[in-house]
Amino acid sequence: MMQQYLVLKAEAEDCLLFYRMGDFFELFFDDAKVASAVLDIALTARGSHDGDRIPMCGVPVHSSTAYLERLIKAGHRVAIAEQTESPEEAKKARGSKALVNRAIVRVVTAGTLTEEALLDARAANWCAAIGEAGGGVAIAAADVSTGRFEVIECDAASLGAELARLNPAEVVAAEGSSQALAASVERPKAGFDSAKGEEGLKALFGVATLDGFGSFSRAALSAAGGLVAYLDHTAKGSLPFLRPPRVRHSGATMAIDAATRESLELTVSQAGTRKGSLLDAVDRTVTGAGARLLGQDIAAPLMDRAAIDARLECVRFFHDDAKLREGLRGSLRTLPDIGRAIGRIAAGRGSPRDLGQLRDGLDAAWMLGDRIDKLADAPELLERLAPRLRGHGSLIDLLKRALVPEPPIDADKGGYIAEGFDAALDDLRVTGAGGRKSIAALEARYRDETKTPALKIRHNNVLGYHIEVPAKHGDALMKPESGFTHRQTLAGVVRFNAPELHELALRVGQAGAHSLAAEAAHLEELTETALASREPIAATADALARIDVAAGLAERAAEGGWARPSLVEHPCFEIVGGRHPVVEDALAKRGERFVANDCGLSESNRLWLVTGPNMGGKSTFLRQNALIAVLAQAGSYVPATSAKLGLVDRLFSRVGASDNLARGRSTFMVEMVETAAILAAATPRSFVILDEVGRGTSTYDGLAIAWAVVEAIHEDNRCRCLFATHYHELTRLAERCDALSLHHVRAREWKGDLVLLHEVSEGPADRSYGLAVARLAGLPPATIARAKSVLAKLEAGRAKTGGIAAGLDDLPLFAAAQEAEVEAVDALRAELATLDIDALSPRDALDALYRLKSLSDG
Repeated sequence: MMQQYLVLKAEAEDCLLFYRMGDFFELFFDDAKVASAVLDIALTARGSHDGDRIPMCGVPVHSSTAYLERLIKAGHRVAIAEQTESPEEAKKARGSKALVNRAIVRVVTAGTLTEEALLDARAANWCAAIGEAGGGVAIAAADVSTGRFEVIECDAASLGAELARLNPAEVVAAEGSSQALAASVERPKAGFDSAKGEEGLKALFGVATLDGFGSFSRAALSAAGGLVAYLDHTAKGSLPFLRPPRVRHSGATMAIDAATRESLELTVSQAGTRKGSLLDAVDRTVTGAGARLLGQDIAAPLMDRAAIDARLECVRFFHDDAKLREGLRGSLRTLPDIGRAIGRIAAGRGSPRDLGQLRDGLDAAWMLGDRIDKLADAPELLERLAPRLRGHGSLIDLLKRALVPEPPIDADKGGYIAEGFDAALDDLRVTGAGGRKSIAALEARYRDETKTPALKIRHNNVLGYHIEVPAKHGDALMKPESGFTHRQTLAGVVRFNAPELHELALRVGQAGAHSLAAEAAHLEELTETALASREPIAATADALARIDVAAGLAERAAEGGWARPSLVEHPCFEIVGGRHPVVEDALAKRGERFVANDCGLSESNRLWLVTGPNMGGKSTFLRQNALIAVLAQAGSYVPATSAKLGLVDRLFSRVGASDNLARGRSTFMVEMVETAAILAAATPRSFVILDEVGRGTSTYDGLAIAWAVVEAIHEDNRCRCLFATHYHELTRLAERCDALSLHHVRAREWKGDLVLLHEVSEGPADRSYGLAVARLAGLPPATIARAKSVLAKLEAGRAKTGGIAAGLDDLPLFAAAQEAEVEAVDALRAELATLDIDALSPRDALDALYRLKSLSDG
């Protein structure tokens, strides 16, 4: 047995091996040590190998899903080795001591899950592969629980942002790939060959060309081929359901890098949970599929204005008709998740209950489609979705006739095919039921004939049906003329058989076995019929999810007083009464009111410098406007009285930072890396929020960096930007930068206490209120008093010297400064070029040196 195990373990590679032995999955050697620690189960030992005892542990097969979940969440991959024949078959084929054959039938990984118990119903579960070819990079991603398959054309610079958008459970790359650091699994290079990838996709979808799916680069074919090869490897030759790939280009959606996603907490909070994120604050969907789609919408806001307006019009339709919205959401709430049900069926892990979910979900979708068809003035998107909700009439009718109202999960015990669907199956059931009644009658007769009231007919897996009497009555039944045959004597009871019981039990057993076989055959036929329509079923699931998202966003807009945004082509950002949805929710729970603020950015006023005290609301103001841009381009109403904004091609947020010790970066280094990325990539159509740039170093260095960054954004990037700072010296830039305006968050001191008003007003802050905030934070009075005296000295010194910004008024602007530096260098070069060094006397050389010195000082 251990020889067989070691062969399978070598095939499993770095996976933990679940080795099936009867009713248990056993783990051995190091696998057992790892699993026992993660699962908190007993580690034992059996036999020996190379003279050492073999560590082992095991989990029951019937409850293995719960153990798998814990192992997968702990970052492990698990290979399942099942028995591929019964012990009886093994003995018949190879003798009484034959070992049962086993094979790895599946590799369970975080990115290839389909089990309902292992998945979050409200989150997609992506498995991604990175492909490289022809100098390009691409990503292929699949959610095998629903069959969704995407290929993203991108470049190396945007790879991280696309992976952050997907947030995949697993990332696969070729061994030795330049992108291997981004991967959690490395696979052989052969699987990532672009030519093989193209042929594999054609074969998988039964097409002669991929042109119908879009245009694929060699890198995209490499990624898709690598992904399909990995899924085939984990499924051991039985590929899960994959829909035709949808090709996406990174420019089709708003570019949001990983740091910005984390900073803005779009779909996950900085604590790593859904709670506290923008998605959590917005989500009012009533189905798992709707919640998954909303998460994808927020993660990838659109750049297609027509597509955004189509979504917004659908939200408006439901927003304006509360009765329709309430009724539709009530219908959606009862729907099963047919997308994941067809995914499980296609993966070979479906159950009768999954077919029942298809029946109920498709039937309800049909009725919903009929209802939408009758609506007057329905938006175009809704009219396009309605036909996808129907078209499954024959399948619905078949499943209604074939299945009981509530089919079970376990098919082994039967009972899921409805009465009346198969007359022969009904006869078998009658025979079985009649046989059980006959057995009860036979038991009563045996009691009377033997004068043994305690006689019972029982059943077990060893003896089958048998007669059982107390030991004191056993002698009477032992007599040859009794008609009973002794089978077993136990403590207190004796067991017998009888010819009549044997014949009756045979009929009952045969009827039961034939009944189960007939039901299994019907299940196989129903599954094949459902799979023949799997792509239209998945399209229906998508349509239901889109309707749920629109109705959920309408519900959120209605309850929060949100407004429909107006999208325009020119770069503007005009928000009236804007609010932060997450902070507003948190304040509402405490019975407090959120202070709304306006924001108006345009070509002539595209850079706001926001000053004011800590805790005054600067960071909240910055973030809320970035979130409004995300929501608007995702097709949602926004938390504002009104909103008009030009499309944002790239969103950047440099708000707060922390050490990245794993990469050897301090807080300030992280801040500078993120700021550098913004300056390198922001375009005039981008939206940037920057908070306290330069605060992580000395005052002079920090001010110098902040000053230069403001100038660069104003002069070079020319994007819409909100820049919050405590460097009041930066306000001098308003006199020199035409598109920069000054704003501050209001605060007042009242009777020695600081009152934060959280209102954004025009003009610079009159002071920073740092000591007042320190007092609010609870610094001891003695410390506050000492700080006041130090501050007085510093301010007196600043008044004498002109402050730390003294002389900055004479600096040329960013571009002019660069030109001045180049001119100075050129003058030195010109002077050096005129010198004939070999002809210079010592006196002439000294004079030339002084001239060069004066040029460099000038």
